[in-house]
Parts: sequence; C-alpha cells; structure tokens
Amino acid sequence: MYDYIIVGAGSAGCVLAHRLSEDPACRVLLLEAGPRDWHPFIHMPAGLAKLVGQKGVNWNYDTAPEPHLDNRRLWWPRGKVLGGSSSINAMCYIRGVPQDYDDWADAGAEGWDWNSVLPYFRRSERNSRGADALHGADGPLHVSDLRYTNELSAAFIEAGVQAGYARNPDFNGRTQEGFGLYQVTQKDGARCSSAVAYLDPARDRQNLDIVTGALVRRILLEKNRAIGVAYARGGHEVVVRCEGEVLLSGGAINSPQLLMLSGIGPAEHLASHGITPRHVLPGVGRNLQDHLDICTLQHSTQRVTYDRTSELKTAFDYFLRGHRGPGSSNIAEAGAFVRSPLAPDDRPDIQMHFVPAMLDDHGRQRLSGDGYTAHACFLRPRSRGRILLASADPRADARIEANYLGDPDGFDLKMMVECAKLARELFAQPAFDAYRGAPIHPPRDDLTDAELVAFIRAKAETVYHPVGSCRMGFDDDAVVDPALRVRGLDGLRVIDASVMPTLIGGNTNAPTIMIAERASDLIRNRPVLTAAPLPSARPAPEAIPLATAG
Repeated sequence: MYDYIIVGAGSAGCVLAHRLSEDPACRVLLLEAGPRDWHPFIHMPAGLAKLVGQKGVNWNYDTAPEPHLDNRRLWWPRGKVLGGSSSINAMCYIRGVPQDYDDWADAGAEGWDWNSVLPYFRRSERNSRGADALHGADGPLHVSDLRYTNELSAAFIEAGVQAGYARNPDFNGRTQEGFGLYQVTQKDGARCSSAVAYLDPARDRQNLDIVTGALVRRILLEKNRAIGVAYARGGHEVVVRCEGEVLLSGGAINSPQLLMLSGIGPAEHLASHGITPRHVLPGVGRNLQDHLDICTLQHSTQRVTYDRTSELKTAFDYFLRGHRGPGSSNIAEAGAFVRSPLAPDDRPDIQMHFVPAMLDDHGRQRLSGDGYTAHACFLRPRSRGRILLASADPRADARIEANYLGDPDGFDLKMMVECAKLARELFAQPAFDAYRGAPIHPPRDDLTDAELVAFIRAKAETVYHPVGSCRMGFDDDAVVDPALRVRGLDGLRVIDASVMPTLIGGNTNAPTIMIAERASDLIRNRPVLTAAPLPSARPAPEAIPLATAG
C-alpha cells in the first residue's frame, strides 16, 4: 500500500518522485515501462545521435498518415527509460516567454500565469552562470553553457547578425528574440536528465520504490475514486493500491491512452473498442499540438562538420578527457528566435536549431560528404490533432493524428513557408561564404512559394514537442482542473506536458519539469510560490563566451 503511485518516470515523474519522497512518512511507488538509464550514450551528450536507433529506450511511435503532409507517417520518438524524453533529447533549456503562461491563465488555467510559474522555474534550476531574478542556482536541474561548440555554430550566429537580427546570450533572459548558443541541461559536460537531477539523489530513500519494465495496463477505480493501478511485468500482472493519489506522468501520448484504456474519456470512442465507459470526459486525447519543423540542408566545402567525426574517437576523448571535446556537444548548439512579418504580437514566432551536420529524417538517413542543417519551426500552430485508441490492448500503440497544417485558414502553412525562407536567407549571408557548397534540401535556392509548399509537405517533421491532450481548465472539454486533478474523479491527477492548454514558444522539457515542481506543492497542500526573491546578480552577458573549441 502506497500513498502515491506515479505512472511514468519521465521529465515530470522523476520530479514528483523526488519531491513527494522528501517526506519520510510518505510512501511512493514510481513505475516506468522502460529500463534504467544505464546506456552510456544517454549520458554523453553527443550520444543522442546514436540513441536514434536504440529501440530499447524509445517508444518509436509513428503518426497516422498526415493528410496535409503527403499522407506520410511521421516518426515520433519518445523516451522509454528513466528520465523519459529528457534522457534522449537535445538538452536545450528553454522556457518560452511570459505571455505564453499568461495565455494559459486567460484560457482557464488559473494559477499558471507567468508570475506564478517563474518561482518554480527558479526552484528547479541550478544555472552555472549564477542566480538573478529570472534564474535559480540552487535547484536540482543543472543548466550550463556548452563546453564545446563547432565553428559553424559561430558562423550561424554571425549570419543572423548580418541579416539584421540581434545577438542574444540568454534566450531565457529579459528578451527571447535573437541569435545565440543554447544553454543545456548538462552537469560537468554530461547530460542532466530529470533522472540524473531528481531521481539519483532519491534512489536510496527507504520510502521510494522504483520499478522499471512495468507497463501500466489500467487505473483501478472504485466508484469515483482511483485506488491503484494494474501493471504487467515479466509476463505477470501486478495490482498495487494507494491511499492517496494515482499520478499520471506518461506524457502527451501515454497519459490519454491510459485514461481511455481505464474507461475514462469519450464514451462513443471507448465503446467502439469494447471498453465500458466508467467516467465520460470528451476532451481526453483532444487538443493535441506539436511544433512542425522544416530542415534546410547545405553542403559544406570544408571538412569541419560533425558528419565525419569518428564516433569511437569522440567517445574515447570524452570519457578520458573529463567530459570534454565534441562528445560534450548537444549537436544543436546554436539557435534563434525570430519575429516574422506575420507575427500577430510582439513575441518571436519562429524558432531555429542549427546543426553542424547533415540531418535528414531525424538523422536516420546518412548523407555522404559534409554539410549543415537549419531547423525552423512555427512556435504557435493553430492546428489541433488528437490521440485515439487503436486497440483495447495496452501493448498496442495509440493512434496519433497530429493533423499538421490542418487549421482552416491555412495560417500554419504560411508560417512554415516563412520558416523555410528564413533558413535560406541565413545561409546566403557572408558568414557562410567560406563554407557554402551546393544546396541539398531543397535542391535549389530559388524555389517559388508553391515549390516551397511542396517541399514542406514532402519533408517537414516533428521537432518533438507534443502537448495538450489532457488540457487543464474549467470548461467541458478540459480534462484536468488547474490543480491537475482529473475532473469528476478523486485521487487521480495528470502531471506532464499533456495538461498544457497551448504550446509555449520553445522547447517543452523545462516547462514540463516546472509543471511537476508546482504540482508537488499542490499535492502536498503546501502554499504555492507566487513571488521570486531577488538574489545576487549574475555575471554580465558580455562575459559569457560565444563559442569554445576545447
């Protein structure tokens, strides 16, 4: 018998396990379908390129055929390992901008406005540059400057300046807009996943049990209360019960899937799979959102890219040189936030990740030679998709209908064209003169808008930020209330990226960790933080190096 059962040891689940087990009288069970995070490529940052093919740590989802993307099935990698997607992602630490969270509150997510969430970002963060009003320096999650960057990353930032944009040494500072290097979730040159940050310090607590290889099949309901879960492990079904709450932290795909498998969701859809509706919630699985990304690839005339890097030498140098050299790179070293001509307000609406290598089909397709890649995505898509059951079998993948570019007015497609044009504009700047070879994708620099549309439909992919499928709010389609409790049920909450009403303007890992930090106070009935103290100032941005090579 436990006080809390946490389903999913990803970015949010590890936070909850750490915070709830701080009370020695609180008994906590953490269940994870994947294995322990033992693989060395998880912890060497540049190893993320090799994790693409590691099926043992990845759910390896595919969408249903996407009608606006040439009916392609898009690959959706999600972490299936302690740390979840924070164990396989590119480690970019991004929060978004204050208005993103004020929009949440305006949409019914009371208490999730910027002033309410900032203290939890600060509580989670241990920034290597020190603390200030926007950043923390005492939290579990290490946020650092990259130890090693490729010279092409500096060229990308310089190209942005030549195109008329500002340099930005801190995308999470007073302004998000501009070009710069990403800060990353790393500690001493190694990945700092949520498992490393939150779970490792708590593993030896006597009141915390961690079970891996445990696929939760259903939530146990008694009348209108969740009382436990049933999970499969080693060919056997195990039933565990709790006196407090069941906390779902499976993410934007697995959490709505488990709710529906348990009879919680749209009645007709459940019945179509032979599942008796136990609690009707039409919004389960709806409101799915993701950042669609278009990659522009260019050949390099100089052999300075990561395409030719020896994987064996990189690993050898990394582990023998104290986590330094190319092995400490997150590959997507530089980036940008840009406000397009179509932006409806003063927020940047395009994000870029620059990769000093040719990245085609998520890196699964290797191209010959040397090159570089600019990712560009529209930050606030209007299209909405959904998660459905494909089967009543818990072992079957959910059906993912992302519905990219499905907004009725076609604005998302217009913005993706802007994304592709911006990448070409940057690659044409003098900063790339010494490197610029022939274009790869698209194959010409002079495509018309119609040709760019065809290119986008043929090549656009996810940039790994699915959210929204268990949206919080008060209306009839909301799945959880602002305390993240499943509406109409007791003892059950959803705490992960699925509760976000809308996408934030950037990567979603840091906001997911923030959500779990704040949820831990809500669960324990602690006073929530509402105002951040003002610690000593951080070093001046001018003192932060733009790039290093050692």
